[in-house]
Amino acid sequence: MRELKSIKDELKYIKEHMVDIDMILTSEEEKILKESIEEFKAGKTTKLSDLKKDLS
Repeated sequence: MRELKSIKDELKYIKEHMVDIDMILTSEEEKILKESIEEFKAGKTTKLSDLKKDLS
């Protein structure tokens, strides 16, 4: 029973400290993110609401 309790505690610790793989960016994704932030700061983006108006 102690061994099972120990295993259960270890699994709990692993779950609490596990990295969410979806939160890690690839180098390509990081490059795309940086470019889009620069475009946003430069005013080269379009608001979603404006795009929806243009498309309808």
